[in-house]
Amino acid sequence: MAKVVLITGANKGIGFEVARQLSKAGFTVLLGARDAARGEEAASKLRAEGGDVRYVAADLNNAAASSAALAKSITEEFGHLDVLVNNAGVFQAGDGHASDVSLDILRSTFEVNFFGTVAFTQPFVPLLRAAGKAKVINVSSGLGSIGINTDPNTPYYDTKVLAYNTSKAALNMFTADLAYDFRDTDVTVNSVCPGYTATDLNGHSGHQTIEEGAIAIVRLATSDDAPTATFIHKDGNYPW
Repeated sequence: MAKVVLITGANKGIGFEVARQLSKAGFTVLLGARDAARGEEAASKLRAEGGDVRYVAADLNNAAASSAALAKSITEEFGHLDVLVNNAGVFQAGDGHASDVSLDILRSTFEVNFFGTVAFTQPFVPLLRAAGKAKVINVSSGLGSIGINTDPNTPYYDTKVLAYNTSKAALNMFTADLAYDFRDTDVTVNSVCPGYTATDLNGHSGHQTIEEGAIAIVRLATSDDAPTATFIHKDGNYPW
């Protein structure tokens, strides 16, 4: 029986490439997207390549209701979920330094990147437990590392965008705490930094390709011996 993976924000960018690679690896892919037309178009492209890929509604702006409905349908069809990739996230124009960033931008960024991800994940906990050796992969960023933010020798030391950075730092703490909740099971929970990848999120300014951005996520999703409670990227680990 094929393993089942759910990927949020998967109609484009890194999420789409992860969906492509995992479908080629034999997973049944639930391709999550907010917009039904775009989600179905993306799923159709991957089905044309031979994958078992299905569009599912996944909206982190309405995370609890979206997730509850989806968890119910997954329970009825599959009875378990092998991998959850929390890939959806936002970076907003106007984000900036701690001394002057808008509180509205802080709140709306956290609403998706942190609160939305937590609310979306919680209904899937029973399905992950039912799978046995399951995985939660939270797509974070090196910008969420306090170690990187305080080290002037790192290339991203001057990238101070408080809303995005703190929302990813909070996501990392969610990773650590959720891993603790699963400590007596075979469910692993990790944060992954894809690296500075050219996507819509950054106006395609990243130096990595989409394929490079997917490496660490796909590697972790397909691993038979995944770690837990780690913050990794394709070349190693990041400090929390």
